[in-house]
Amino acid sequence: MLVAGVWDAERAPGSPPGQTAASGRLLGEVLSGRGGGGRLPGSSPPAVKDPTAVERANLLNMAKLSIKGLIESALSFGRTLDSDYPPLQQFFVVMEHCLKHGLKVRKSFLSYNKTIWGPLELVEKLYPEAEEIAASVRDLPGLKTPLGRARAWLRLALMQKKMADYLRCLIIQRDLLSEFYEYHALMMEEEGAVIVGLLVGLNVIDANLCVKGEDLDSQVGVIDFSMYLKNEDDIGSKERNVQIAAILDQKNYVEELNRQLNSTVSSLHARVDSLEKSNTKLIEELAIAKNNIIKLQEENHQLRSENTLILMKTQHHLEVTKVDVEAELQTYRHSRQGLDEMYNEARRQLREESQLRQDIENELMVQVSMKHEIELAMKLLEKDIHEKQDTLIGLRQQLDEVKAINIEMYQKLQVSDDAMKEKNEIVSRLEDKTNQITATMKQLEQSDKDLLTQTRTIAMSFVKCASNEAQHQYKLVKDISF
Repeated sequence: MLVAGVWDAERAPGSPPGQTAASGRLLGEVLSGRGGGGRLPGSSPPAVKDPTAVERANLLNMAKLSIKGLIESALSFGRTLDSDYPPLQQFFVVMEHCLKHGLKVRKSFLSYNKTIWGPLELVEKLYPEAEEIAASVRDLPGLKTPLGRARAWLRLALMQKKMADYLRCLIIQRDLLSEFYEYHALMMEEEGAVIVGLLVGLNVIDANLCVKGEDLDSQVGVIDFSMYLKNEDDIGSKERNVQIAAILDQKNYVEELNRQLNSTVSSLHARVDSLEKSNTKLIEELAIAKNNIIKLQEENHQLRSENTLILMKTQHHLEVTKVDVEAELQTYRHSRQGLDEMYNEARRQLREESQLRQDIENELMVQVSMKHEIELAMKLLEKDIHEKQDTLIGLRQQLDEVKAINIEMYQKLQVSDDAMKEKNEIVSRLEDKTNQITATMKQLEQSDKDLLTQTRTIAMSFVKCASNEAQHQYKLVKDISF
């Protein structure tokens, strides 16, 4: 944890309670290097340690002191810091030394290159949110060297409060880091993980840094040890307790923030899983829809070909039907012409009958002598005339039926071959009705002849009975007959 790491760094092993980390561990490890001139006379020589391990330990201690001093000064000065704040500048210098430890030397065309921009540039591939920082660093106009880009990247990561997250995802990928660092480098060992854990405490600090106008290429990264070499007398025990309480408060705040971030990350993971599942389902549905579209296109093509064949067959059938209909229409016209001739003949006969009836009425003008017999004759005439009118009405109805049948036959000309039989039956029925009409007309002619004969006989029998009432009787006969 942050507090434990910082508090342990404050007290050196074996030092009395009054000795601080700056006077104890820092002077013993950083300045003397855990050996050499710092050994007391007459004491046994210490065991020889690995220089790289000593360097890692010194850098870890300096990182602890730098982070602790930055947090303490930020709490007392204010959480919003700018680029000119000395503890913040020393923090970036210490982080630069930590990242440079164990860095492999890469050969170029003109000289050897040893920069920390390579591993930091790798973060954007491992952490998608770091792409924005890397793009912003590349777009800065005043940066010309990779070291300047690395310094700008560290400042932007601190302002974004993502430095711990970015470096954590970097130290996890040891196989990728091995391309840039030696096996004994700080970032490859446990000290790197400890420093990344200490960087979480910096999330409580708000840094307002102007990276664009700052000259980061020519800066010299030198650690100022005078900021950390202080005696305990300069700081009272009351102030230390206040600082410890503030640090504990910051620790609790960081833990709560970390817990909230973990819950947010878990919810985001669940949401990503659900989105992936829904995306998979959508992809499957899209594939099914594409297959259905292909099938429908094939069916559409097949239906179009079938429709073309059906259209050709229908056109052929229509042509054949048109020829048949024209032949039937010609036949109908001939039959209709014959029916018109029969109708004209019937009208002519009716006109002759009317003329005969007029002659009979003229002859009846002289038959006024015998009233009763004339009335009886006229009643008979009236009855016969009504019958003839009924017959004429029936003939007209039959003629209307013939016209309706002709119209129906004309409408049924467009029907298929089955309608031909019905039309033939209708024609046969028309012929039968025409024959019936002809027979009826003959009967009417015969009845008219019989009636004329009877009328003439009656007229001859009553020709002597003419009187002055002839005109009156003629009007009566005329009214009754019409």
